Amino acid sequence: MTIRLGRFHAATAAALFVSALPATVHPADLKILSTVGVQTVVQELAPRFERATGHKLDITYGVSNLMKKQIADGESFDLAIMTSTVTDELIGQGKLVAATRTDIAHGGIGIAVRAGAFKPDIGSVEALKRALLDAKSIAYSKAGASGIYFAGLLERMGIAEAMQPKTKYGTSNVGEMVANGEAQLGVQLINELLPVRGVEVVGPLPAEVQSYVTLTAGVGTQAKEPAIAEQFIRFLTAPAALTVIKHKGLEPGGV
Repeated sequence: MTIRLGRFHAATAAALFVSALPATVHPADLKILSTVGVQTVVQELAPRFERATGHKLDITYGVSNLMKKQIADGESFDLAIMTSTVTDELIGQGKLVAATRTDIAHGGIGIAVRAGAFKPDIGSVEALKRALLDAKSIAYSKAGASGIYFAGLLERMGIAEAMQPKTKYGTSNVGEMVANGEAQLGVQLINELLPVRGVEVVGPLPAEVQSYVTLTAGVGTQAKEPAIAEQFIRFLTAPAALTVIKHKGLEPGGV
């Protein structure tokens, strides 16, 4: 009910926002490097921005920690949307303009199983521990923010060694690994698991061990179109975008 009402108000807000955008005289391509953590949001909002402004967006999606190396190696871009940790590192390296740093959304980590499969109890830390030890296999992204956190959690729970033989590492494809039977359990940001066909989200990690990942944008210090990049950031944080962010399983802004 709230979402339906929100859609009406979001449509009105979108019209007002678009009418306030400066007129486009020379449409420009905007090169964006984006974490998969916010991919579903950007995929829905990017076409709206293109229609409203006439600008064409060239978007590459990937894992923040891997894309950080691409940037360090000289990858050209106008706008980066990474995890807040990577964004801050890039600001420190002089790759992003600090004044443009903007938290877009944040989300928690969850566990998924293949559609129709048994859903273990993960409602408490002890239940989660039992579910992990009972699982025949698990998958998570070794380089992703959620996977890095989860690996540390296994250590803190004292089961890292026991889990090692049945752990399969993915990148942004953890949901697909669960869907095709490669892994019994998949651990990733909930919003990354939700759109994957053939999987069902069991639930979030227990509150006591939950971790939230913030997805943060910043304009490149060598951007060819910095003004358009900032315009897109404003578009991603406008009232109309907030409804999309929530619909995709995230929460607006930072934690």
